[in-house]
Amino acid sequence: MEGLGTDAENTWCPGCGNFGILAATKRAILQLEEKGISKKNLIMTAGIGCSAKIFDYLNLSGVYSLHGRDMATVQGIKLANPDLKVITFSGDGNAMGEGLAHVLFAAKRNADITIVMHHNDVYALTTGQFTPLTKKGWKGPSTPKGSVETPFNALSLLLEVGATFLARSYSGNIKQLAETIVQAIEHEGFSFVEVMQPCVSWNNTWDLYNEIVKELEEEPNTLEDAFKAIRSADPLNIGVFWRKKKPIFHDQIYGDLNPVRDSLSRQKRIDLIKEILKID
Repeated sequence: MEGLGTDAENTWCPGCGNFGILAATKRAILQLEEKGISKKNLIMTAGIGCSAKIFDYLNLSGVYSLHGRDMATVQGIKLANPDLKVITFSGDGNAMGEGLAHVLFAAKRNADITIVMHHNDVYALTTGQFTPLTKKGWKGPSTPKGSVETPFNALSLLLEVGATFLARSYSGNIKQLAETIVQAIEHEGFSFVEVMQPCVSWNNTWDLYNEIVKELEEEPNTLEDAFKAIRSADPLNIGVFWRKKKPIFHDQIYGDLNPVRDSLSRQKRIDLIKEILKID
């Protein structure tokens, strides 16, 4: 993992599931480099919250974004330079709350980006408020009598929207998570990896996940099978649920054009403007 860490002080709580996600991401980067994908061509962004701190602890180029806007940022990076592999790290509140519209449209248009969603059912950094995915009845600082809202299933929603790569992992299974991140980044199109991640301070689910998490025996090949595998609560399946080839957003817009590689020189732009304006 040499060269992938930083000097930033790690302020995650001891036992946080984010440590597993960080370790798996580093392992995935090494595997990608072995496959010929240079770390220099991997660009990251992140939103706000405990999940976003991975930006400080991972030695990759990128842009720190705003709450819920990291998906828009990473799409912009990909459109600016389609040769890059782009990835964003987002909490379930960040991705499914403030950022939901960005995620849905990225999936709908098959933007060639990878989203790794840290799913711990809480806004942990702001002391444990419930998220759009939190179980009904969950008691926390903002819902002391239990949340009255019914959560939705992020993977089911994205499958319906048209996502072309959907997977779930568990931060306690670093090997499977690393392999899944590799597949997500290699996939040409919209990739979404939901990572079930315990929050030891506000929603400690280690014992629960260690009991109910189960790796899929085979990858579903129909929508019906994918929905069934995604929606199962016990066992809680991990693995790739859906993989499909579909035209990529930037290819449909640009074809072979790369705005960075093929940009006109300043003088060429001036000459074209003069020609349009008929200036000598």
